[in-house]
Amino acid sequence: MIRMPLASASLLAIAISLAGCGDDKAPATQAAAPAAPAAASAPAEAASGKIDEAAAKAVVTHYADLALAVFSDAASTGKALQAAIDAFLANPTAETHQAAKDAWLAARVPYMQTEVFRFGNAVVDDWEGQLNAWPLDEGLIDYVAEGTAEAQGNPAAKANIIANTEIQVGEDKIDVSEITGEKLAELNELGGSEANVATGYHAIEFLLWGQDLHGTEAGAGERPYTDYVVGEGATGGHNERRRTYLKAVTDLLVQDLDWMVGQWQAGVADNYRAKLEAEPAESGLRKMLFGMGSLSLGELAGERMKVALEANSTEDEHDCFSDNTHNSHFYNGKGIRNVYLGEYKRVDGSTVTGPSLSSLVAKVAPQVDETLKADFADTEKKLQALVDSANNGQHFDQLIAPENEAGQQIIRDAIAALVKQTSAIEQAASAVGITDLQPDTADHEF
Repeated sequence: MIRMPLASASLLAIAISLAGCGDDKAPATQAAAPAAPAAASAPAEAASGKIDEAAAKAVVTHYADLALAVFSDAASTGKALQAAIDAFLANPTAETHQAAKDAWLAARVPYMQTEVFRFGNAVVDDWEGQLNAWPLDEGLIDYVAEGTAEAQGNPAAKANIIANTEIQVGEDKIDVSEITGEKLAELNELGGSEANVATGYHAIEFLLWGQDLHGTEAGAGERPYTDYVVGEGATGGHNERRRTYLKAVTDLLVQDLDWMVGQWQAGVADNYRAKLEAEPAESGLRKMLFGMGSLSLGELAGERMKVALEANSTEDEHDCFSDNTHNSHFYNGKGIRNVYLGEYKRVDGSTVTGPSLSSLVAKVAPQVDETLKADFADTEKKLQALVDSANNGQHFDQLIAPENEAGQQIIRDAIAALVKQTSAIEQAASAVGITDLQPDTADHEF
């Protein structure tokens, strides 16, 4: 994927360009024609009102509290995943294998709600690639089926670190005899290809599930637990190295998550939170709104949904090995809503609440606030339809099948809701005096 700079287009203009997604089979880089209705349905631009600096500061401080809570949950569920994988490696059985997969699925719930903090906060965006980069050429890591798709021109697409103590990338030979988290991190984007992903949730996902070879038919990856057995009954080959890889990549994930928790701790003089809270409140509000808009439009509606839909591409499905994409998208959407409402439901069932963007907007433009909250509710309903479909046996990779018009419409509806809420996010930004919101397009070409 190539990260494309956003020139001078406003958030609303990008929303208009994406609004007709799925109405035809135009390439993903072209704006679909039926865009005007979505723009027309947006509320008239709100006149900005004077925002109390102290109130705005309180909202930014609570934003940091939300970040700390959700990253802490990501770290705690990461440690639960680590424990489940340790138990699996100690005694590889069908039951311990399933427990490790269940722990991975549980860890995704809070992590996907962290991604709204990525855009606008460089410390998160620079860190995120090591944890959640996708799609990946899994042949860099382990064995793959012959003839499966890979990124064009990727010299390491079939390097297979697990099977080899030395891999060749072009004219370079790289020693991978010792598999450590540090070594794996160095291999990300090997040879200049973003498809070379050696670490993070998706590397672990592949190591647990294996390739999903079902295409747009029902079924996820089917890696046998015996790929981790040593001795009698072992399958897959090079099992000791596969075990070492899974352990190293999981330990690195936990280490990375703990580091990010530290960046949001209160009372630390030189972490990211301290720098954020020292800035004018307007800067913090801009980062909040930028993160919401960028994840809503460019990343979730665009890169994660429209690309896969328009290309009918299971390779562009987010949690493609586990068929967990519906939940991944749902919790991305939940994360955006969390930031606006100033609330987050923790994995222990408790709820973090406090001063919110919603309260600021409501004081100066109550109709804008009501419209955006209604849009968030509608988006959650449309994303829930993806979850319901999966629970009823049709997962995201089946919905994008060329012949599945009803399934594709579920995705189109979710994209349209995200587009509409993004326009309302811009209206909310304008209401609090931020008129130059320019979100990241998150690698999606418009």
